[in-house]
Amino acid sequence: MKKTILLLPILLSTALFSQFNYNISPITSEVKERMLQADSWRESCPVPLLDLRYVQMNYLDFNGETQSGEIIVHKEVADDVVSIFSELYEIGYPIRQMRLVSDFNADDWESIDADNTSAFNCRPVTGNKKKWSKHAYGRAIDINPLENPYVSRTGHISHKASLKYKKRRHRKNTNADKAVLLKRDKATKIFKKYGWSWGGDWRTIKDYQHFVKK
Repeated sequence: MKKTILLLPILLSTALFSQFNYNISPITSEVKERMLQADSWRESCPVPLLDLRYVQMNYLDFNGETQSGEIIVHKEVADDVVSIFSELYEIGYPIRQMRLVSDFNADDWESIDADNTSAFNCRPVTGNKKKWSKHAYGRAIDINPLENPYVSRTGHISHKASLKYKKRRHRKNTNADKAVLLKRDKATKIFKKYGWSWGGDWRTIKDYQHFVKK
């Protein structure tokens, strides 16, 4: 499935017009091998590879340049994901990088430390090894995780680079600041428009990077 959508980026552009391109495909043998080597997927995972989709799509990086990213999601949400990210591209929402978690040895900590936007990873819920995370089903996305940290019930943030983002507000006109997700931001509303819930709305724990579609 391929499509090109011609968009006029509002905030970040090096040219008058840019294109949002994407491609949705089943998991290829090459991608499967990357997943197996990194152990981001294995036979015991709760979703088979046949139910996952490999999505390649454009995004605007923190320099305002168009980049090609990759992400793996459940087939039932693949169209949603493309629509969401096309709208994020249109409003000029910046993304640091978008690579498979396999590139980080399926290590959630390493992926977050690299400020990587990702989705599928066959792992348990944080703090509960007996329950699968929604990421293990390809139904959750973590976006710009350093600017949008996970905050525990006690207010603890594990990644030092995220400490300055504990107070949730826009302060500077930089791309890193634009990446911060607040309740009334256009980017947050775009996810919700497609039926995705946001970890920033949770009552005790806050997971500002986290969007999930059940």
